[in-house]
Amino acid sequence: MHAGLHLLRLPTERFWALTPREFAAMTGAYAPAIRADLARMELEALMARYPDRKTGARAHGR
Repeated sequence: MHAGLHLLRLPTERFWALTPREFAAMTGAYAPAIRADLARMELEALMARYPDRKTGARAHGR
């Protein structure tokens, strides 16, 4: 109810007329999942592709 009436600001009549499928779609239930974690192999691949430079203070803009 909070999502429909407060976050989406639906009028009460519209909120109660929604089907469960419509409500799910409006609240993002069908959106593709966003992966927030980084697997160890992916991290190692990125570290190999973009290694830290060891040129001293100049690498940090000093």
